[in-house]
Amino acid sequence: MILDSKIPSGPLEQKWSKHKMDSKLINPANKRKFTVIVVGSGLAGGAAAASLAEMGYQVKCFCYQDSPRRAHSIAAQGGINAAKNYQNDGDSVRRLFYDTIKGGDFRAREANVHRLAEVANSIIDQCVAQGVPFAREYGGLLDNRSFGGSQVSRTFYARGQTGQQLLIGCYQALSKEVQKGGVKMYPRTEMLDMVLVDGHAKGIVVRDLTTGKITTHAGDAVILATGGYGNVFFLSTNAMGCNVTAAWRAAKRGALFANPCFTQIHPTCIPVSGDYQSKLTLMSESLRNDGRIWVPKSKEIAQKLQKKQMSPNDVPEDQRDYYLERKYPSFGNLSPRDISSRAAKEACDDGRGIAPTGLGVYLDFRDATKRLGEPVIRSRYGNLFQMYEKIAGEDPYQVPMMIYPAVHYTMGGLWVDYNLMSNVPGLHVLGEANFSDHGANRLGASALMQGLADGYFVIPATIANYLVSQKPGTITTAAPEFKAAEDECRERVSKLLSIQGKRSVDSFHRELGLTMWDNCGMARSREGLTQALAKIPAIRDEFWQNVRIPGSGEFANMELEKATRVADFLEFAEVMCYDAREREESCGGHFRTEHQFFDSDPEVKDGSTQPGEAKRDDANFAHVACWEYTGVGNKPNLHKEALTFENVKVSIRSYA
Repeated sequence: MILDSKIPSGPLEQKWSKHKMDSKLINPANKRKFTVIVVGSGLAGGAAAASLAEMGYQVKCFCYQDSPRRAHSIAAQGGINAAKNYQNDGDSVRRLFYDTIKGGDFRAREANVHRLAEVANSIIDQCVAQGVPFAREYGGLLDNRSFGGSQVSRTFYARGQTGQQLLIGCYQALSKEVQKGGVKMYPRTEMLDMVLVDGHAKGIVVRDLTTGKITTHAGDAVILATGGYGNVFFLSTNAMGCNVTAAWRAAKRGALFANPCFTQIHPTCIPVSGDYQSKLTLMSESLRNDGRIWVPKSKEIAQKLQKKQMSPNDVPEDQRDYYLERKYPSFGNLSPRDISSRAAKEACDDGRGIAPTGLGVYLDFRDATKRLGEPVIRSRYGNLFQMYEKIAGEDPYQVPMMIYPAVHYTMGGLWVDYNLMSNVPGLHVLGEANFSDHGANRLGASALMQGLADGYFVIPATIANYLVSQKPGTITTAAPEFKAAEDECRERVSKLLSIQGKRSVDSFHRELGLTMWDNCGMARSREGLTQALAKIPAIRDEFWQNVRIPGSGEFANMELEKATRVADFLEFAEVMCYDAREREESCGGHFRTEHQFFDSDPEVKDGSTQPGEAKRDDANFAHVACWEYTGVGNKPNLHKEALTFENVKVSIRSYA
């Protein structure tokens, strides 16, 4: 299979402008003849649906929530990046591009990342025009704060609820188009499958989550903006409804899944407290602007803290190890997420964790409060502090927060070209559901940037390149492919309901998640991944023989909803493990214990890096790993898209 990324020629700074000029156009009268299906109504999907409808296309937008305002984009708290350089601290589009490429450990396309950096400034202007209440300085200019992986202040924010405010702005734009008739919304409706006609994506099969009715919808193109697959680990910072079904169904119809092993562990989450938990809570990375991360230097003090025999405020300054400031002095507490997470794990593995479980470190605002005053801290992070106190039962103004890494974002996703179209003609993929912009690690405040860039600016300019080759409205649900796909979905639902076993859906999901966390989580090894690949099929086989789903499929049935999603996780998890085992290197969020720098390495001896840091293999793995589905239980086929770097120097990723 030849993968054509369709990256335009010419200088990097001119590629996007050149591509827009060379792209096809559809006149306004003809746009009204085309129907575009958008699955997902978060920032990427909502922005795409609103933008395409305003341009004149007919849009059908589907979401499993009861309202687009409940999309998981709402949970992105800290901010959104753009190189406005309001702080006059040396920022630029070029610097944002470089920080993002470097932050992704040189595993992303240069052209896509530069386009993202270019478009970011327009996103801020768009959102201000929508009334998004970004924080402002005393003089009225928009304020900025810093985020991990950057030495400049480029993150625009609305306290600790930036995603929510951006989603409200997007929802207003979407609602306007719904009222005008350009968008038809289908809430509480979940995609079960994709329909191909002559090899092109022309529709979807959906289930109404209220009535249980399964129906099909046809369109001239399909857009997936359905988020990531972090819930394969069961415990993650994602909403419990987040799933891989739409993307995996597309993959089973031929779409390539790219870099599935690139999963991000966020360093700033409330630690696990017990087996009863069904999800974890993210504390925004923005807290690391003013909070200092530390553990005690001695195991003895750590044990006292774990047993509540000592208050963290009583630990002397000379007994505190501010390990990020010590190891990475140039970036300190704002070191990138993958590096910060591994450093926290290293400290806890050394026996110096401070939570009752031993898996926790402190995020301390004592010094910032003394320097700035509590009112300033409240103005910046008040809602986050309140959320922490409600969950942890401790006042973070008085004692340090306890945090520990947890599964958060997924950099992998369906493969797309520069137009955001997958290898399946007509299928476009936006936001976290695609692989395109973050490489092996996403920098903080870049998720909102990518989602809105794809929805507001990229797909409106590129989807016409596909649509001009299609005759609008020629494919309807009367095509036999729709009936065949619908029958497959009905049969699958009936099979799930007929099992009537003894185990709950959640018990299988939890078992899968623990297997994935232990063997394909923050640290991976060939041995562990091989064990996972042996265990996952056994879990899947028992699921299809022993899962119990009460009720029927004719009405609302949340256990059935969960079961269809977990069934897909049980298939998709294997692909993740194959990808992680095949990639014999460490990079970004993919850390193979066999591939790290040791004391004996020349790079450690000459001071280029430190022991324990990720060791890339650029000669053999500077590529996008694209996996082709070959059947349940079969090893997928691997295709590669080579990555070339003409504008940045690929080097050891140092933040010291």
